[in-house]
Parts: sequence; C-alpha cells; structure tokens
Amino acid sequence: MIDVTNIRDIMSKDLKTVDLSNNVFDVAMLMKNHDIGFVPVVDKGKLIGVVTDRDLVIRGFANKKTDVSTIEEVMTKGNRSISPDMSIEDAADQMAKQKVRRLTVVENGNLVGVVALADLAVRQISEDKAGQALSEISENVDHSVLQ
Repeated sequence: MIDVTNIRDIMSKDLKTVDLSNNVFDVAMLMKNHDIGFVPVVDKGKLIGVVTDRDLVIRGFANKKTDVSTIEEVMTKGNRSISPDMSIEDAADQMAKQKVRRLTVVENGNLVGVVALADLAVRQISEDKAGQALSEISENVDHSVLQ
C-alpha cells in the first residue's frame, strides 16, 4: 500500500481543459485524442464547470445540439471541488455523497487537479472507502440532474 495522506499525493495534475470559446466538436476531439471522458471548463484558471462524455450524449446529441454548439450548452455547471489537502477518506466520502466518480481539486480558487475513484482504487488506498464510494455511486443514481 502506498503511504499517502491527502489528495495532493494522488490527484492528476496534467489536465486537459477547455474554455467557453470551445465548441462541442473541440471537446469531443480532445476526449478522443487523449482517451479521456472528463474535461474541466476554465476561465483564466478558475473552474466554471466540466464536460463529460455523458454530457455530450445526454445534453448534446440527444437534444439535437450540433458539433458547433457551445460548451456552455452541454457542460455541467458548478463545482464539486475539494481541497488538495483533503484526506483520501474524506474525498471518498464526498464522491459517495455526491454520487460522482471524479472531483475537481481547487486551491486558492484555481483548478490544480482532478481525483477519480480509480485513483483511489488503483493505488490501493483505502480500499474499503473506494469500494463503499463506488457502491453508493452506482446505487440510486439521480438522473434528474441531467434533464
């Protein structure tokens, strides 16, 4: 088991981001080219939302948006962010409570990383917490937030 104490130790720091000048096609190509399904949306380093591959399908194509539609039309607004100094266990608890698989990491108002449930599991950190979070995320997912 890796000896880590907080999110800063395991978060992904090499992030691909977009801003509001990008369109749906831009984000889809970024996801394809980098084999990712989650892209933070920033404005001058400040997190303003995220776009997931699911957002592109549900809010984009299923609502007949075109590839030149703005990111703002499909992105998930608001922050589900945590501090890089948050404990691994607290982050797993947040994922479970919010029913998300990824959390953005913000410090001094700026996006500094992303932590995914897989980061917890792959590094064998708090296996019980990661398993519990996945179980809670997978059960009773509220799809109304996508409408």
